[in-house]
Amino acid sequence: MQRRVVITGMGIWSCLGTDIATVKDSLYQGKSGIGLCPERLEYGYRSALSGIVEEPVITKQMLDRHTRAGMSEEARYAYMASRQAFAQAGINDDYLRANEVGCIFGNDSSAKPVIEASKIMDEKHDSAMLGYGIIFQSMNSTVNMNLSTIFHLRGVNFTVSAACASGSHSIGLGYMLIRQGLQDMVLCGGAQETNFYSMASFDALGAFSVRMDEPEKASRPFDRDRDGLVPSGGAAALVLEDYDHAVARGANILAEVIGYGFSSNGGGISEPSDEGSVIAMSRAVKDAGVELDDIDYINAHATSTKQGDMYEAIALERMFKGQRALISSTKSMTGHECWMAGASEVVYSLIMMHNHFVAPNINLENPDEHAEKLNLTAKTVDMDVNVVLSNSFGFGGTNSALVLRKY
Repeated sequence: MQRRVVITGMGIWSCLGTDIATVKDSLYQGKSGIGLCPERLEYGYRSALSGIVEEPVITKQMLDRHTRAGMSEEARYAYMASRQAFAQAGINDDYLRANEVGCIFGNDSSAKPVIEASKIMDEKHDSAMLGYGIIFQSMNSTVNMNLSTIFHLRGVNFTVSAACASGSHSIGLGYMLIRQGLQDMVLCGGAQETNFYSMASFDALGAFSVRMDEPEKASRPFDRDRDGLVPSGGAAALVLEDYDHAVARGANILAEVIGYGFSSNGGGISEPSDEGSVIAMSRAVKDAGVELDDIDYINAHATSTKQGDMYEAIALERMFKGQRALISSTKSMTGHECWMAGASEVVYSLIMMHNHFVAPNINLENPDEHAEKLNLTAKTVDMDVNVVLSNSFGFGGTNSALVLRKY
C-alpha cells in the first residue's frame, strides 16, 4: 500500500522576499522583484535585467568559518531557505541527529567558483592559491553536500540536474521515495546562483529581455509584446514527510503532494513541445486521482519567451479548454528562477493556497493568439485554492508537473 506524502515545512529566499510573510505580500500585490545589475553590461551582456536577490548574512554564530568556506552562493541561499523549512516543520538539531532525513535538491551549475578558480590559476599558476573551500563550492552537488553536512542528514542524498525542471523533479523524487516507504522525511528544493558569470551563455542566445527602461515590466509571460525572459534565482526548500509519521509527531501539515508527472520531448535540445507538456501534466493528474475540474489553479512554467510560452499555452488549451482552473505565471514577478523555479513555485502556490488567493500574471496587457484562449488572470483573485497544478519545463526537453492538495 502506497503511503501518503505531506508537506510540513517550507522556506524561501527569493527576489520577492526572504521570508514567507514578505513573499506573500509581494505575490498578493503583484510586486515585481526585478531590477538592473549594471555590472552585467560592463561584463559584456546585452541585458542588465535580473531578479534582485538579497545576499544572505551567515554569521559565525550560525556556522563556523570552515563550513562557510565551502558554501557556494546557491548553497548559502539554500541554507537560509532550509532553516525556515525545518523551523516551520518543528524539526530541530536533536531530531535530525536522532532520525534519518534525506536531501534532494535541484541545482544545475556553480559557475562563479569555477571561473574564479580558473582566473587564479591563469594568474598565479599555483593550485595552492585556490584555498580549501573552492572544490566544494564548484561541484554541481554543492547544495546537497553542504546541507547534508550542516543539518546532519543521513538519508538519501543527491542532486537533480535537469535544467529548469530541477526543483520540481526534486520534489517529485522525494515524493516517490516516501510513498514507496524508502524514506520517512526528505528535505527537497531548488537553488540558483544569480551572479553574472552564471548567465552569460543564456545572454549569448538572445534569450533575455532588453526592456531595461522598465525593469518591472520586462517579464511578460503570455503577452504578445514579450521580448525574452529575465534571469533570477535564490532558493526554496520543503520538508516532505510520510503522513502517518507527521501525525505521530504532531506536525502541522500544510498540504499533500498527490501527483507527479514527467516526460521528455525527444526533440531539439532547446525546442519546447506541447505534446511533452501534455504527457507530463496528464501523468500528474492521473497519479493524483483527480479530475481536471478539481484543479483550482495552475502555476504555469511560462518564462516570457515566444516559443516556450506558445507551446505551453497550446498544451494548456488542449487539456483545460472549458475547465475552471485559473492560470498565471509567477515568473512575471520573479523572472525565471531557473534551477530553483520548480520548487519556489510550489512554495508560491502553497502561500496562495493558505491565504485564499491566486497571484496575478502581471504585465499581461495583450495576450498573444494562443494565450487569449486560456483562463489567465492579470489581477489578484481572492478565492479558495484547494488543488494546484505546477508546471516546470527545461532545456533538453525535460518536463515535470506536480499536483498539490490543501490539507
